[in-house]
Amino acid sequence: MHGYTADKDAYLKRLRRIEGQIRGLQRMVENDEYCIDVLTQIAAATKALQAVSLGLLDEHLKHCVAQAVAEGGSVADEKLAEASAAIGRLVKS
Repeated sequence: MHGYTADKDAYLKRLRRIEGQIRGLQRMVENDEYCIDVLTQIAAATKALQAVSLGLLDEHLKHCVAQAVAEGGSVADEKLAEASAAIGRLVKS
């Protein structure tokens, strides 16, 4: 069971909302909307995705990583390295 399982429906709802934002962006470009308006909506969609990713990261740290650390050993080291790599990817994006 993954750490986000309890909030899976909420995450799916948020992702569907973001999907709608992306479709809206496509329509804006198709309709030749003003550049700044499109960029503003891209920034909003990006922030929404970042919020989802931070929520998932938080759940991962609270459940998967915490459980691995409690068990110790190489699995703990692997989970910590995995989380660090994920954080690094999020910071770069």
